[in-house]
Amino acid sequence: MLLSDLELRRRIKAVRNIEQVTKAMELVAAAKLRRAQERVLAARPYAARLEEVLGRLASSPEAQGEELLRPGQSGRPGYVVISADRGLCGSYNINVLRKAATEMGKRDVALVTVGRKGRDFFRRRGVKPILEVVGLGEDPDLAAARSLAAALRGYFQSGQMSEVFLVYTEFVSALRQQPVVVRLLPLTSPQSQKTSGTGGDPRAELLGYIYEPSSQEVLKALLPRFVDVLVFRALLEAKASEHGARMRAMGSATENAGELIHELTLEHNRARQAGITREISEIVGGAEALK
Repeated sequence: MLLSDLELRRRIKAVRNIEQVTKAMELVAAAKLRRAQERVLAARPYAARLEEVLGRLASSPEAQGEELLRPGQSGRPGYVVISADRGLCGSYNINVLRKAATEMGKRDVALVTVGRKGRDFFRRRGVKPILEVVGLGEDPDLAAARSLAAALRGYFQSGQMSEVFLVYTEFVSALRQQPVVVRLLPLTSPQSQKTSGTGGDPRAELLGYIYEPSSQEVLKALLPRFVDVLVFRALLEAKASEHGARMRAMGSATENAGELIHELTLEHNRARQAGITREISEIVGGAEALK
């Protein structure tokens, strides 16, 4: 259907306004991504070092009685799905939600959602979360992570959840984000399954360290903190991934708007040329008729 000159000009103006909005959103997302990326990179070494210390402590026979290290004997598997509160970030939300739905399958699970998109996604499918967390903002803080981690520990220790999994999007780069599923509880550490070269004695991992008041007391104090750190890191990874996905999506939208403006401008010019040619033809035809 051919558009009139006025309609073409209106459409070009509308698309140009959209282009300005998407460009501004791309720049804002890029600025937020830089801050979020810095926080992610700062959190990773701390989590790795804490995991190493816990790995050494967990290798001790005395640690086997800790609740957070023992598999749950009752309850349903628990899944914590971290999504965004807002859209306009490409396939970010649908990728992590599809990953969660695939992992959960048709099993009876205890669901916790972080973000409005995840909450609405599962509500539409008739799955009611036992806990909904929304409005964490652009910069998740440690207090929010501790509150969420405390609730998850409570579900696990009370037997409502037999195990707890985090489903979130891991930040790889500004152009690549990967949905992952990580078991949060019961806590496991690769270090705890390793033995040193001293005959495989698990106590050998503790050699060279002095713990006060005791290794068991230190472990008991660090385990809840490690859960807090893992949840906090997942929130930071998800938020950085969201900003990266939004920056990329808005960049693509800006490019598409530019291409559409170019096409509409060409169509508008062709329509104007056709109109001018028609008017000239009418003038020439009228002049010929007067001869």
